[in-house]
Amino acid sequence: MRPMGAALLLLSMPLWAQAPPRAPFVATPPDVVSRMLMFADVGPQDVLYDLGCGDGRIVIAAAQMFGTRGVGVDIDPLRVEEAQANAKRAGVEHLVTFRVQDALETDVSDATVVTLYLVSALNVKLRPRLTAMLRPGARVVSHNFAIGDWEPNAVDVFSSADGLSRTLYRWNIR
Repeated sequence: MRPMGAALLLLSMPLWAQAPPRAPFVATPPDVVSRMLMFADVGPQDVLYDLGCGDGRIVIAAAQMFGTRGVGVDIDPLRVEEAQANAKRAGVEHLVTFRVQDALETDVSDATVVTLYLVSALNVKLRPRLTAMLRPGARVVSHNFAIGDWEPNAVDVFSSADGLSRTLYRWNIR
């Protein structure tokens, strides 16, 4: 393809298709997913948002384990497609939805729980949005990465089944 043709092709693509992921996809092990959900005190009355949802495993597990409604958001359309297929395979597609969207632009005002496995810099950028949009009583749980100097309400340090040290942080919105 000639350079001009490549430039026109790039310009005709939707913006989300041009945006590279801000954090690498690293799957959360199943035992860590379960621990995150328990640590967040997730239940059937909750609406869980997973920002940077990858293959959808946290949202899907919450639906399977607790009947929780959930929304997974990822900037990568291939991950969202994978998450939708995983939800269908798990039989929970009626409880969950997945969106191709930038986590930094996501409206989380419906959420009672937000889960994160993003890098620290992204968590810090998300903090103003989380504190402005989430209602009192909502919980934010992050796997391995704090949110700047925001003091967590609880911290859980443990070894996962794969032998790695893990840290979960929980903030309760007041």
